[in-house]
Amino acid sequence: MDAAQRFALWVEREADIADARIVRPLTGGNANVTSLVASARGPLVLRHPPADTISDLASAGIAREFRFITALHGKAPVAEPIAFCHDPAIIGAPFSLTGFVEGDAITDTVPAGRENTAAAISELGCALIDALASVHVIDPIPEGLGNAEKARSFVPRQIERWRGVRAEVAVRDLPLIEQLGSWMNDNAPSPEAIRIVHCDYHLDNVLMAPARPRVSAILDWEMATLADPLVDLGLVTAIWNRDERGPLGFASVQAISNRAGVVSGNELAARWSAATGLSLEHINYYRAFALWRLAAIVEGAYVLYRQGKIDGRYERGLEEDVPALLMAAAAFAEGRGMP
Repeated sequence: MDAAQRFALWVEREADIADARIVRPLTGGNANVTSLVASARGPLVLRHPPADTISDLASAGIAREFRFITALHGKAPVAEPIAFCHDPAIIGAPFSLTGFVEGDAITDTVPAGRENTAAAISELGCALIDALASVHVIDPIPEGLGNAEKARSFVPRQIERWRGVRAEVAVRDLPLIEQLGSWMNDNAPSPEAIRIVHCDYHLDNVLMAPARPRVSAILDWEMATLADPLVDLGLVTAIWNRDERGPLGFASVQAISNRAGVVSGNELAARWSAATGLSLEHINYYRAFALWRLAAIVEGAYVLYRQGKIDGRYERGLEEDVPALLMAAAAFAEGRGMP
């Protein structure tokens, strides 16, 4: 019996869905493989780690994603969770199966059929923030997602983790990694609230409903955790409506927002605060943290590039993207009093 037959039998047995077959890859998501599945019920989505990176850690990301969308379904815009398979013998890796969601993945261009005006893009920004708020208002947190008390130290633990990683393996001089890390560690605010956080929330990781300013699904929950919800708000608003006259880290991300007349990141933050009832007192700290953390993480790919282990457009671009992210993080930190 080949993998296709094993997959079809598993889906019929575990999800009561007949005639399931993997059709083709879908775009989106860098860490895991996403594929379209046809079935008697209609289209589904299959997610699993890449075949060359099968490990307990890689599989844990897929399991975490499925656990979080299961908890969120019916409360926030996520795909319908259908089934999870822990057995790598079925298709070669653990995998999740979810419902298919129609929508546009938007990065640096406005899809055909959508209005390309500042007002229309502002509506997309508001929809993006409203979807995030729908996650952050969930309280109490559903069981099985983590330790809420431990989550209060998420930011300090992340700072120490990534300071250590970058100090251990370095291929160039990035003094802001340590300077910002030290300042953020000394000035980490006490969380006002602990909520479900996505940890990589921005326009690229949602599907917008066709021709409508509404999020039909938030994607890519592999890094989801419990933490101060400003972790998410800090990232999405730090890279919304940026000034393109300066160097931008990951310039294409949310690039459609970089134009005059589009709602600002501060205005989106205020909208989120009104929806959640949570304070924005420490928003610039969390913007600095989000960009610093992103830079520290992706510098790992640049290290591999410099070591000759990988070579792609993304990795080569990190030569400029990482320093630009760190400079933007420093600007936000200076607004919070960093010397």
